[in-house]
Amino acid sequence: MRAPIGDFETAVPAPDRLDDLIAPVADAVRGWTGAVPAERIVYVETDPRWADTAVFVEHYGRDLLERSANCVVVAGKRGGETTLAACLVLSTTKVDVNGVVRRQLGARKASFAAMDVATGATGMEYGGITPVGLPRDWPLLVDSAVVDLPWVLVGSGRRRGKLLIPGKAFAELPGAVVLDGLGV
Repeated sequence: MRAPIGDFETAVPAPDRLDDLIAPVADAVRGWTGAVPAERIVYVETDPRWADTAVFVEHYGRDLLERSANCVVVAGKRGGETTLAACLVLSTTKVDVNGVVRRQLGARKASFAAMDVATGATGMEYGGITPVGLPRDWPLLVDSAVVDLPWVLVGSGRRRGKLLIPGKAFAELPGAVVLDGLGV
């Protein structure tokens, strides 16, 4: 199959590549529900050597720069309590942690979670965190610009491989809240 965006040698419906996905992501694909069928989630093989965004788009297609999203884990703190959440924004933007995220989480302070916290809590590799397969009780804050794209490139839970997903599918993930201005 040909990937709907980018130039990848291998593009396969994710349900056919569950063995290439880490457990939480494979479980999420296996149990997928929503308007977008699981077969429309496409797994593409990528080389971790080309993980840097500039090198990645040079190798796999310049069109990907405007069609890629980053998923980052944030920690909101209030009164000794910490709430972990994930944020999904276009790769050409940065998460508004101190504004939109802090207010949405009702936190006094918000920051990016430490690498060991992010990987430990998600079971995913740093640099490959994806909104697919996150803990179900987490808020997933999604920038509306991501939802508006026909196809979006995101991590697959590990540094080797990515997922191509129709943007509207992110609004249906567990805990998803679509917000304007999350990415600035």
